[in-house]
Amino acid sequence: MIHLSRWKVILLALSFAFGLLFAFPNVLTADQRAALPGWLPKSGVNLGLDLQGGSYLLLEVDVPAMREKRLTNLGEDARTVLGEVGIETAGIVQEGAGVTVTLADPATTDRALEAMRPLAAGGGAGAAGDRTVQRQGEGRIRYAFTQQAMDSMASNAVTQSIEVVRRRIDSLGTREPSITRQGADRIVIQAPGASDPAELERIIGQTAQLTFQLVDVENSVDEALAGFPPPDSEIIPDANGIPYLVKKRVLVSGENLTRAEVTTDESNQTAIGFRFDGAGARRFGEATAANINKPFAIILDGKVISAPNIETAITGGSGIIRGSFSMQEAAEMVNLLNGGALPAPLKVEERRTVTAELGADAVAAGALSTAIGFVIILVFMLLSYGFLFGGISIIGLLLNGLLIIAAMSMTGAALTLPGIAGLVLTFAVAVDANVLIYERMRDEARAGRSVIASLDAGFNKAMGTIIDANLTTLVAAGIMFVLGAGPVKGFAWTLSIGVFTSMLSAVLVAQVALAWWLKIAKPKKLPIAE
Repeated sequence: MIHLSRWKVILLALSFAFGLLFAFPNVLTADQRAALPGWLPKSGVNLGLDLQGGSYLLLEVDVPAMREKRLTNLGEDARTVLGEVGIETAGIVQEGAGVTVTLADPATTDRALEAMRPLAAGGGAGAAGDRTVQRQGEGRIRYAFTQQAMDSMASNAVTQSIEVVRRRIDSLGTREPSITRQGADRIVIQAPGASDPAELERIIGQTAQLTFQLVDVENSVDEALAGFPPPDSEIIPDANGIPYLVKKRVLVSGENLTRAEVTTDESNQTAIGFRFDGAGARRFGEATAANINKPFAIILDGKVISAPNIETAITGGSGIIRGSFSMQEAAEMVNLLNGGALPAPLKVEERRTVTAELGADAVAAGALSTAIGFVIILVFMLLSYGFLFGGISIIGLLLNGLLIIAAMSMTGAALTLPGIAGLVLTFAVAVDANVLIYERMRDEARAGRSVIASLDAGFNKAMGTIIDANLTTLVAAGIMFVLGAGPVKGFAWTLSIGVFTSMLSAVLVAQVALAWWLKIAKPKKLPIAE
Protein backbone atom coordinates (compact mmCIF):
# COMPACT_ATOMS: atom_id res chain seq x y z
CA MET A 1 0.00 0.00 0.00
CA ILE A 2 3.01 2.28 0.48
CA HIS A 3 4.30 1.69 -3.07
CA LEU A 4 4.64 4.80 -5.23
CA SER A 5 2.16 4.16 -8.07
CA ARG A 6 1.56 6.43 -11.02
CA TRP A 7 -2.20 6.72 -10.48
CA LYS A 8 -1.70 8.01 -6.94
CA VAL A 9 0.67 10.73 -8.15
CA ILE A 10 -1.75 11.70 -10.94
CA LEU A 11 -4.70 11.78 -8.53
CA LEU A 12 -2.76 13.95 -6.09
CA ALA A 13 -1.72 16.34 -8.86
CA LEU A 14 -5.31 16.58 -10.11
CA SER A 15 -6.51 17.29 -6.56
CA PHE A 16 -4.09 20.20 -6.20
CA ALA A 17 -5.03 21.49 -9.68
CA PHE A 18 -8.76 21.29 -8.89
CA GLY A 19 -8.25 23.05 -5.56
CA LEU A 20 -6.20 25.87 -7.05
CA LEU A 21 -8.51 26.31 -10.05
CA PHE A 22 -11.74 26.71 -8.09
CA ALA A 23 -10.30 28.35 -4.96
CA PHE A 24 -8.31 30.98 -6.89
CA PRO A 25 -11.30 33.29 -7.64
CA ASN A 26 -11.80 33.78 -3.88
CA VAL A 27 -8.65 35.93 -3.63
CA LEU A 28 -9.77 38.22 -6.48
CA THR A 29 -12.11 41.19 -6.47
CA ALA A 30 -15.42 41.09 -8.36
CA ASP A 31 -13.93 43.14 -11.25
CA GLN A 32 -10.89 40.87 -11.47
CA ARG A 33 -13.12 37.77 -11.55
CA ALA A 34 -15.22 39.29 -14.33
CA ALA A 35 -12.06 39.90 -16.39
CA LEU A 36 -10.99 36.23 -16.24
CA PRO A 37 -11.15 34.19 -19.48
CA GLY A 38 -14.47 32.48 -20.11
CA TRP A 39 -13.10 28.97 -19.57
CA LEU A 40 -11.93 29.76 -16.03
CA PRO A 41 -14.37 29.44 -13.07
CA LYS A 42 -15.39 32.83 -11.72
CA SER A 43 -17.60 32.01 -8.75
CA GLY A 44 -16.25 32.32 -5.22
CA VAL A 45 -17.58 31.12 -1.89
CA ASN A 46 -20.89 32.79 -1.09
CA LEU A 47 -21.10 34.21 2.41
CA GLY A 48 -24.23 33.43 4.40
CA LEU A 49 -26.49 35.90 6.14
CA ASP A 50 -24.48 35.88 9.38
CA LEU A 51 -21.22 36.65 7.56
CA GLN A 52 -22.32 38.98 4.77
CA GLY A 53 -25.20 40.72 6.49
CA GLY A 54 -28.73 40.86 5.08
CA SER A 55 -32.38 40.38 5.95
CA TYR A 56 -34.33 37.67 7.75
CA LEU A 57 -38.08 37.22 7.37
CA LEU A 58 -40.43 34.67 8.89
CA LEU A 59 -43.67 34.54 6.89
CA GLU A 60 -46.93 32.72 7.47
CA VAL A 61 -49.12 31.65 4.56
CA ASP A 62 -52.67 32.85 5.19
CA VAL A 63 -54.36 29.55 4.34
CA PRO A 64 -57.83 30.53 5.71
CA ALA A 65 -57.92 33.61 3.45
CA MET A 66 -56.95 31.49 0.46
CA ARG A 67 -59.69 28.96 1.21
CA GLU A 68 -62.25 31.73 1.63
CA LYS A 69 -61.27 33.18 -1.74
CA ARG A 70 -61.51 29.81 -3.47
CA LEU A 71 -64.90 29.09 -1.94
CA THR A 72 -66.11 32.48 -3.18
CA ASN A 73 -64.85 31.55 -6.65
CA LEU A 74 -66.87 28.32 -6.45
CA GLY A 75 -70.04 30.32 -5.91
CA GLU A 76 -69.25 32.69 -8.80
CA ASP A 77 -68.48 29.76 -11.12
CA ALA A 78 -71.85 28.20 -10.29
CA ARG A 79 -73.72 31.51 -10.69
CA THR A 80 -72.07 32.22 -14.06
CA VAL A 81 -72.61 28.74 -15.52
CA LEU A 82 -76.27 28.65 -14.49
CA GLY A 83 -76.80 32.20 -15.76
CA GLU A 84 -75.45 31.24 -19.19
CA VAL A 85 -78.16 28.56 -19.56
CA GLY A 86 -80.92 30.79 -18.20
CA ILE A 87 -81.38 29.15 -14.78
CA GLU A 88 -82.06 31.53 -11.88
CA THR A 89 -80.68 30.95 -8.39
CA ALA A 90 -82.46 31.78 -5.14
CA GLY A 91 -79.25 31.71 -3.11
CA ILE A 92 -75.68 30.42 -2.92
CA VAL A 93 -74.39 29.65 0.59
CA GLN A 94 -70.87 28.61 1.63
CA GLU A 95 -70.86 25.48 3.76
CA GLY A 96 -67.72 23.65 4.79
CA ALA A 97 -65.60 22.76 1.75
CA GLY A 98 -68.02 24.10 -0.85
CA VAL A 99 -71.24 25.92 -1.63
CA THR A 100 -74.89 24.91 -1.75
CA VAL A 101 -76.84 26.35 -4.68
CA THR A 102 -80.58 26.82 -4.17
CA LEU A 103 -82.50 27.13 -7.43
CA ALA A 104 -85.43 29.52 -7.90
CA ASP A 105 -87.36 26.79 -9.73
CA PRO A 106 -86.86 23.23 -8.41
CA ALA A 107 -88.06 21.89 -11.76
CA THR A 108 -84.78 23.06 -13.33
CA THR A 109 -82.66 20.85 -11.06
CA ASP A 110 -81.81 18.29 -13.74
CA ARG A 111 -80.82 20.97 -16.24
CA ALA A 112 -78.76 22.79 -13.64
CA LEU A 113 -77.00 19.60 -12.62
CA GLU A 114 -76.15 18.85 -16.24
CA ALA A 115 -74.83 22.40 -16.77
CA MET A 116 -72.61 22.25 -13.67
CA ARG A 117 -71.11 18.79 -14.21
CA PRO A 118 -68.27 20.15 -16.44
CA LEU A 119 -67.06 22.19 -13.44
CA ALA A 120 -66.18 18.97 -11.62
CA ALA A 121 -64.40 17.66 -14.72
CA GLY A 122 -61.95 20.56 -14.87
CA GLY A 123 -64.09 23.12 -16.59
CA GLY A 124 -63.57 25.61 -13.80
CA ALA A 125 -60.44 27.39 -12.64
CA GLY A 126 -59.12 24.54 -10.52
CA ALA A 127 -57.40 21.31 -11.42
CA ALA A 128 -59.41 18.48 -12.91
CA GLY A 129 -60.85 16.07 -10.44
CA ASP A 130 -60.59 18.28 -7.35
CA ARG A 131 -64.31 19.17 -7.20
CA THR A 132 -67.65 17.42 -6.99
CA VAL A 133 -71.19 18.34 -8.11
CA GLN A 134 -74.00 16.50 -6.34
CA ARG A 135 -77.79 16.77 -6.11
CA GLN A 136 -79.14 17.49 -2.63
CA GLY A 137 -82.83 17.03 -3.18
CA GLU A 138 -85.09 19.02 -5.49
CA GLY A 139 -83.86 22.56 -6.08
CA ARG A 140 -80.52 22.16 -4.27
CA ILE A 141 -77.06 21.31 -5.70
CA ARG A 142 -73.85 20.87 -3.75
CA TYR A 143 -70.69 22.13 -5.48
CA ALA A 144 -67.56 21.50 -3.36
CA PHE A 145 -63.87 20.65 -3.23
CA THR A 146 -63.02 17.02 -2.61
CA GLN A 147 -61.57 16.11 0.78
CA GLN A 148 -58.24 15.33 -0.87
CA ALA A 149 -58.16 18.80 -2.44
CA MET A 150 -58.91 20.45 0.92
CA ASP A 151 -56.21 18.41 2.67
CA SER A 152 -53.53 19.28 0.11
CA MET A 153 -54.53 22.92 -0.29
CA ALA A 154 -52.34 24.29 2.53
CA SER A 155 -49.27 22.21 1.64
CA ASN A 156 -49.52 23.10 -2.04
CA ALA A 157 -49.96 26.79 -1.20
CA VAL A 158 -46.75 26.82 0.87
CA THR A 159 -44.82 24.99 -1.87
CA GLN A 160 -46.07 27.36 -4.56
CA SER A 161 -45.36 30.39 -2.36
CA ILE A 162 -41.76 29.28 -1.84
CA GLU A 163 -41.19 29.06 -5.60
CA VAL A 164 -42.83 32.44 -6.26
CA VAL A 165 -40.81 34.10 -3.49
CA ARG A 166 -37.60 32.52 -4.82
CA ARG A 167 -38.21 33.90 -8.32
CA ARG A 168 -38.95 37.37 -6.96
CA ILE A 169 -35.86 37.53 -4.76
CA ASP A 170 -33.56 36.20 -7.48
CA SER A 171 -34.82 38.81 -9.93
CA LEU A 172 -33.93 41.49 -7.40
CA GLY A 173 -30.29 40.42 -7.66
CA THR A 174 -29.98 38.99 -4.17
CA ARG A 175 -27.32 36.32 -4.08
CA GLU A 176 -28.00 32.82 -2.83
CA PRO A 177 -31.18 33.41 -0.77
CA SER A 178 -32.15 30.65 1.64
CA ILE A 179 -35.90 29.98 1.44
CA THR A 180 -37.13 27.06 3.51
CA ARG A 181 -40.39 25.71 4.88
CA GLN A 182 -40.87 25.85 8.65
CA GLY A 183 -43.71 23.82 10.07
CA ALA A 184 -46.96 23.41 8.17
CA ASP A 185 -47.58 26.95 6.91
CA ARG A 186 -44.48 29.10 7.52
CA ILE A 187 -41.60 30.18 5.30
CA VAL A 188 -38.17 31.36 6.47
CA ILE A 189 -36.31 33.73 4.14
CA GLN A 190 -32.64 34.61 4.63
CA ALA A 191 -31.43 37.04 1.97
CA PRO A 192 -27.70 37.85 2.24
CA GLY A 193 -26.89 41.31 0.94
CA ALA A 194 -30.45 42.65 1.26
CA SER A 195 -30.08 45.32 3.91
CA ASP A 196 -33.70 46.54 4.00
CA PRO A 197 -36.16 43.88 5.20
CA ALA A 198 -39.06 46.32 4.74
CA GLU A 199 -38.32 46.65 1.01
CA LEU A 200 -37.87 42.90 0.71
CA GLU A 201 -41.15 42.39 2.56
CA ARG A 202 -42.96 44.81 0.26
CA ILE A 203 -41.83 42.98 -2.88
CA ILE A 204 -42.44 39.52 -1.47
CA GLY A 205 -45.75 40.29 0.22
CA GLN A 206 -47.61 41.44 -2.88
CA THR A 207 -49.75 38.61 -4.17
CA ALA A 208 -49.51 39.85 -7.81
CA GLN A 209 -52.91 38.40 -8.68
CA LEU A 210 -53.78 39.81 -12.10
CA THR A 211 -57.33 39.46 -13.42
CA PHE A 212 -59.32 40.81 -16.38
CA GLN A 213 -62.99 41.44 -15.47
CA LEU A 214 -65.84 43.28 -17.16
CA VAL A 215 -66.99 46.62 -15.75
CA ASP A 216 -70.69 46.50 -14.78
CA VAL A 217 -72.26 49.33 -16.81
CA GLU A 218 -75.84 48.12 -16.26
CA ASN A 219 -75.97 49.01 -12.56
CA SER A 220 -75.22 52.14 -10.58
CA VAL A 221 -71.96 52.54 -8.68
CA ASP A 222 -73.73 54.89 -6.23
CA GLU A 223 -76.37 52.28 -5.36
CA ALA A 224 -73.66 49.68 -4.86
CA LEU A 225 -71.79 52.06 -2.54
CA ALA A 226 -75.05 52.67 -0.66
CA GLY A 227 -75.15 49.00 0.24
CA PHE A 228 -77.11 47.49 -2.64
CA PRO A 229 -74.52 45.90 -4.95
CA PRO A 230 -75.72 43.35 -7.54
CA PRO A 231 -75.00 39.76 -6.49
CA ASP A 232 -72.66 39.20 -9.44
CA SER A 233 -70.68 42.46 -9.07
CA GLU A 234 -68.39 44.11 -6.52
CA ILE A 235 -66.81 47.49 -5.82
CA ILE A 236 -63.06 47.70 -6.57
CA PRO A 237 -61.19 51.03 -6.30
CA ASP A 238 -58.27 52.21 -8.40
CA ALA A 239 -54.97 53.56 -7.04
CA ASN A 240 -56.59 56.98 -6.46
CA GLY A 241 -59.56 55.53 -4.58
CA ILE A 242 -62.07 55.98 -7.42
CA PRO A 243 -64.60 53.11 -7.18
CA TYR A 244 -65.46 50.81 -10.07
CA LEU A 245 -68.39 48.40 -10.18
CA VAL A 246 -66.85 45.24 -11.62
CA LYS A 247 -68.33 41.87 -12.54
CA LYS A 248 -67.07 39.16 -10.18
CA ARG A 249 -66.51 36.70 -12.98
CA VAL A 250 -62.86 36.55 -14.06
CA LEU A 251 -62.48 36.55 -17.86
CA VAL A 252 -58.76 35.71 -17.81
CA SER A 253 -56.35 35.54 -14.89
CA GLY A 254 -52.60 35.87 -14.42
CA GLU A 255 -52.34 32.08 -14.31
CA ASN A 256 -52.45 32.20 -18.12
CA LEU A 257 -49.72 34.86 -18.32
CA THR A 258 -46.50 33.66 -19.97
CA ARG A 259 -44.58 36.92 -20.15
CA ALA A 260 -44.72 40.55 -19.06
CA GLU A 261 -42.34 43.32 -20.08
CA VAL A 262 -41.90 47.09 -19.84
CA THR A 263 -42.87 48.79 -23.11
CA THR A 264 -44.43 52.01 -24.39
CA ASP A 265 -47.83 52.80 -25.92
CA GLU A 266 -48.55 54.81 -29.08
CA SER A 267 -48.10 58.04 -27.09
CA ASN A 268 -44.63 56.90 -26.00
CA GLN A 269 -45.84 56.57 -22.41
CA THR A 270 -44.55 53.78 -20.18
CA ALA A 271 -46.79 50.72 -20.37
CA ILE A 272 -46.70 47.01 -19.56
CA GLY A 273 -46.80 44.45 -22.34
CA PHE A 274 -48.28 41.02 -21.68
CA ARG A 275 -48.71 37.71 -23.47
CA PHE A 276 -51.02 34.79 -22.64
CA ASP A 277 -50.57 31.09 -23.22
CA GLY A 278 -52.76 29.23 -25.74
CA ALA A 279 -55.70 28.74 -23.37
CA GLY A 280 -55.50 32.31 -22.10
CA ALA A 281 -55.26 33.74 -25.61
CA ARG A 282 -58.37 31.80 -26.66
CA ARG A 283 -60.39 32.87 -23.63
CA PHE A 284 -59.22 36.49 -23.96
CA GLY A 285 -60.14 36.53 -27.65
CA GLU A 286 -63.60 35.08 -26.98
CA ALA A 287 -64.25 37.49 -24.09
CA THR A 288 -63.22 40.60 -26.04
CA ALA A 289 -65.12 39.50 -29.17
CA ALA A 290 -68.32 39.09 -27.12
CA ASN A 291 -68.01 42.45 -25.35
CA ILE A 292 -66.97 44.99 -27.98
CA ASN A 293 -67.55 48.63 -26.94
CA LYS A 294 -67.76 47.60 -23.29
CA PRO A 295 -65.15 48.55 -20.68
CA PHE A 296 -63.16 45.88 -18.90
CA ALA A 297 -61.06 46.31 -15.78
CA ILE A 298 -57.48 45.14 -15.40
CA ILE A 299 -57.09 44.40 -11.69
CA LEU A 300 -53.85 43.76 -9.80
CA ASP A 301 -54.03 42.83 -6.12
CA GLY A 302 -57.50 44.29 -5.61
CA LYS A 303 -56.79 47.59 -7.38
CA VAL A 304 -58.02 48.64 -10.81
CA ILE A 305 -54.91 49.71 -12.70
CA SER A 306 -56.66 50.33 -16.02
CA ALA A 307 -60.24 50.19 -17.40
CA PRO A 308 -60.15 50.65 -21.19
CA ASN A 309 -62.99 50.05 -23.69
CA ILE A 310 -62.83 46.94 -25.86
CA GLU A 311 -62.64 48.42 -29.36
CA THR A 312 -62.09 45.15 -31.22
CA ALA A 313 -61.52 41.47 -30.53
CA ILE A 314 -57.99 40.82 -29.25
CA THR A 315 -57.17 37.44 -30.69
CA GLY A 316 -53.37 37.48 -30.73
CA GLY A 317 -53.03 36.68 -27.05
CA SER A 318 -50.97 39.80 -26.32
CA GLY A 319 -51.58 43.44 -25.50
CA ILE A 320 -50.45 46.33 -23.31
CA ILE A 321 -51.66 47.79 -20.03
CA ARG A 322 -51.72 51.58 -20.03
CA GLY A 323 -51.53 53.64 -16.87
CA SER A 324 -49.64 56.40 -15.12
CA PHE A 325 -46.61 54.20 -14.52
CA SER A 326 -43.13 55.46 -13.77
CA MET A 327 -40.34 53.32 -15.19
CA GLN A 328 -39.55 51.99 -11.71
CA GLU A 329 -43.21 51.12 -11.02
CA ALA A 330 -43.55 49.36 -14.37
CA ALA A 331 -40.32 47.38 -13.85
CA GLU A 332 -41.44 46.30 -10.38
CA MET A 333 -44.87 45.25 -11.65
CA VAL A 334 -43.29 43.25 -14.49
CA ASN A 335 -41.03 41.53 -11.97
CA LEU A 336 -44.04 40.55 -9.88
CA LEU A 337 -46.06 39.32 -12.85
CA ASN A 338 -43.20 37.28 -14.28
CA GLY A 339 -42.51 35.82 -10.85
CA GLY A 340 -46.07 34.54 -10.65
CA ALA A 341 -48.95 35.17 -8.29
CA LEU A 342 -48.88 34.03 -4.70
CA PRO A 343 -51.62 31.48 -4.08
CA ALA A 344 -52.34 33.05 -0.68
CA PRO A 345 -51.44 36.22 1.23
CA LEU A 346 -48.27 36.17 3.35
CA LYS A 347 -48.20 37.57 6.88
CA VAL A 348 -44.90 38.68 8.41
CA GLU A 349 -44.36 37.02 11.78
CA GLU A 350 -40.76 38.16 12.36
CA ARG A 351 -38.22 40.38 10.65
CA ARG A 352 -34.66 41.31 11.48
CA THR A 353 -31.54 42.73 9.88
CA VAL A 354 -27.95 41.57 10.16
CA THR A 355 -25.72 44.55 9.38
CA ALA A 356 -22.68 44.30 7.15
CA GLU A 357 -20.51 45.47 10.07
CA LEU A 358 -21.71 42.61 12.24
CA GLY A 359 -21.09 40.24 9.35
CA ALA A 360 -17.55 41.59 8.93
CA ASP A 361 -16.91 41.01 12.64
CA ALA A 362 -18.14 37.44 12.27
CA VAL A 363 -15.85 36.87 9.28
CA ALA A 364 -12.88 38.24 11.21
CA ALA A 365 -13.70 36.13 14.27
CA GLY A 366 -14.15 33.03 12.12
CA ALA A 367 -10.87 33.62 10.28
CA LEU A 368 -9.06 34.14 13.57
CA SER A 369 -10.49 30.97 15.12
CA THR A 370 -9.59 28.97 12.00
CA ALA A 371 -6.03 30.34 12.02
CA ILE A 372 -5.61 29.59 15.73
CA GLY A 373 -6.90 26.07 15.26
CA PHE A 374 -4.56 25.52 12.31
CA VAL A 375 -1.53 26.81 14.24
CA ILE A 376 -2.32 24.58 17.24
CA ILE A 377 -2.58 21.54 14.97
CA LEU A 378 0.65 22.51 13.18
CA VAL A 379 2.61 22.84 16.43
CA PHE A 380 1.19 19.57 17.79
CA MET A 381 2.04 17.57 14.67
CA LEU A 382 5.57 18.97 14.42
CA LEU A 383 6.31 18.34 18.09
CA SER A 384 4.78 14.87 18.07
CA TYR A 385 6.07 13.50 14.74
CA GLY A 386 8.92 15.74 13.63
CA PHE A 387 9.40 17.82 10.52
CA LEU A 388 9.10 14.93 8.07
CA PHE A 389 5.93 13.18 9.21
CA GLY A 390 4.45 16.31 10.79
CA GLY A 391 5.22 18.35 7.67
CA ILE A 392 3.51 15.77 5.48
CA SER A 393 0.40 16.10 7.66
CA ILE A 394 0.48 19.89 7.30
CA ILE A 395 0.68 19.60 3.50
CA GLY A 396 -2.32 17.26 3.60
CA LEU A 397 -4.12 19.76 5.83
CA LEU A 398 -3.45 22.61 3.39
CA LEU A 399 -4.74 20.47 0.50
CA ASN A 400 -7.82 19.65 2.57
CA GLY A 401 -8.62 23.31 3.17
CA LEU A 402 -8.00 24.10 -0.50
CA LEU A 403 -10.36 21.34 -1.64
CA ILE A 404 -13.11 22.44 0.77
CA ILE A 405 -12.99 26.04 -0.50
CA ALA A 406 -12.91 24.79 -4.10
CA ALA A 407 -15.86 22.43 -3.57
CA MET A 408 -17.95 25.16 -1.92
CA SER A 409 -17.11 27.58 -4.74
CA MET A 410 -18.02 25.02 -7.41
CA THR A 411 -21.33 24.02 -5.80
CA GLY A 412 -22.32 27.59 -4.86
CA ALA A 413 -22.80 26.63 -1.20
CA ALA A 414 -23.08 29.53 1.24
CA LEU A 415 -20.48 29.68 4.03
CA THR A 416 -22.03 30.54 7.39
CA LEU A 417 -20.53 31.04 10.85
CA PRO A 418 -21.49 27.46 11.86
CA GLY A 419 -19.93 26.44 8.55
CA ILE A 420 -16.63 27.90 9.74
CA ALA A 421 -17.02 25.79 12.87
CA GLY A 422 -17.48 22.79 10.60
CA LEU A 423 -14.31 23.82 8.74
CA VAL A 424 -12.29 23.91 11.98
CA LEU A 425 -13.71 20.54 13.01
CA THR A 426 -12.80 19.14 9.59
CA PHE A 427 -9.15 20.08 10.17
CA ALA A 428 -9.21 18.11 13.40
CA VAL A 429 -10.84 15.14 11.67
CA ALA A 430 -8.28 15.29 8.84
CA VAL A 431 -5.26 15.31 11.13
CA ASP A 432 -6.85 12.59 13.25
CA ALA A 433 -6.44 10.19 10.31
CA ASN A 434 -2.71 10.96 10.20
CA VAL A 435 -2.43 10.44 13.96
CA LEU A 436 -4.03 6.99 13.67
CA ILE A 437 -1.71 6.02 10.80
CA TYR A 438 1.44 7.33 12.47
CA GLU A 439 0.69 5.74 15.83
CA ARG A 440 0.11 2.37 14.17
CA MET A 441 3.45 2.77 12.32
CA ARG A 442 5.17 3.66 15.57
CA ASP A 443 3.78 0.56 17.31
CA GLU A 444 4.86 -1.70 14.45
CA ALA A 445 8.36 -0.19 14.33
CA ARG A 446 8.83 -0.55 18.09
CA ALA A 447 7.73 -4.19 17.75
CA GLY A 448 10.81 -4.74 15.58
CA ARG A 449 9.30 -4.71 12.09
CA SER A 450 11.15 -3.16 9.14
CA VAL A 451 10.51 0.35 7.86
CA ILE A 452 8.53 -0.84 4.82
CA ALA A 453 6.50 -3.32 6.90
CA SER A 454 5.79 -0.65 9.51
CA LEU A 455 4.61 1.84 6.86
CA ASP A 456 2.40 -0.74 5.16
CA ALA A 457 0.92 -1.93 8.45
CA GLY A 458 0.25 1.65 9.50
CA PHE A 459 -1.93 2.31 6.48
CA ASN A 460 -3.55 -1.14 6.31
CA LYS A 461 -4.49 -1.51 9.96
CA ALA A 462 -5.53 2.11 10.53
CA MET A 463 -7.70 2.35 7.40
CA GLY A 464 -10.64 0.44 8.89
CA THR A 465 -10.77 2.75 11.91
CA ILE A 466 -10.47 5.84 9.70
CA ILE A 467 -13.33 4.72 7.44
CA ASP A 468 -15.56 3.89 10.42
CA ALA A 469 -14.90 7.25 12.07
CA ASN A 470 -15.53 9.24 8.87
CA LEU A 471 -18.60 7.20 7.96
CA THR A 472 -20.10 7.89 11.39
CA THR A 473 -19.39 11.61 10.97
CA LEU A 474 -20.93 11.58 7.49
CA VAL A 475 -24.12 9.90 8.74
CA ALA A 476 -24.45 12.47 11.54
CA ALA A 477 -23.86 15.33 9.06
CA GLY A 478 -26.46 13.85 6.69
CA ILE A 479 -29.07 13.71 9.44
CA MET A 480 -28.36 17.34 10.38
CA PHE A 481 -28.57 18.41 6.74
CA VAL A 482 -31.91 16.66 6.11
CA LEU A 483 -33.62 17.56 9.39
CA GLY A 484 -31.92 20.88 10.14
CA ALA A 485 -32.43 24.32 8.66
CA GLY A 486 -30.38 27.46 8.10
CA PRO A 487 -27.14 27.46 10.15
CA VAL A 488 -27.44 23.75 10.97
CA LYS A 489 -27.44 22.93 7.27
CA GLY A 490 -24.41 25.16 6.72
CA PHE A 491 -22.50 23.29 9.41
CA ALA A 492 -23.58 19.89 8.05
CA TRP A 493 -22.68 20.78 4.45
CA THR A 494 -19.17 21.99 5.32
CA LEU A 495 -18.60 18.96 7.53
CA SER A 496 -19.80 16.57 4.79
CA ILE A 497 -17.46 18.09 2.22
CA GLY A 498 -14.65 17.91 4.78
CA VAL A 499 -15.19 14.20 5.37
CA PHE A 500 -14.50 13.39 1.71
CA THR A 501 -11.64 15.84 1.27
CA SER A 502 -9.95 14.79 4.52
CA MET A 503 -9.99 11.13 3.48
CA LEU A 504 -8.40 12.07 0.17
CA SER A 505 -5.83 14.53 1.49
CA ALA A 506 -4.75 12.81 4.72
CA VAL A 507 -4.30 9.35 3.24
CA LEU A 508 -3.21 10.14 -0.32
CA VAL A 509 -0.68 12.85 0.59
CA ALA A 510 0.85 10.64 3.27
CA GLN A 511 1.08 7.63 0.95
CA VAL A 512 2.69 9.51 -1.94
CA ALA A 513 5.06 11.59 0.21
CA LEU A 514 6.23 8.67 2.38
CA ALA A 515 6.66 6.40 -0.65
CA TRP A 516 8.78 9.11 -2.28
CA TRP A 517 10.82 9.52 0.91
CA LEU A 518 11.29 5.76 1.19
CA LYS A 519 12.46 5.52 -2.42
CA ILE A 520 15.00 8.34 -2.13
CA ALA A 521 16.24 8.13 1.49
CA LYS A 522 16.12 4.33 1.91
CA PRO A 523 16.04 4.71 5.73
CA LYS A 524 17.12 1.95 8.07
CA LYS A 525 14.89 3.15 10.94
CA LEU A 526 11.54 4.87 11.19
CA PRO A 527 12.09 8.42 12.60
CA ILE A 528 8.89 8.46 14.66
CA ALA A 529 9.80 5.18 16.38
CA GLU A 530 12.59 6.83 18.37
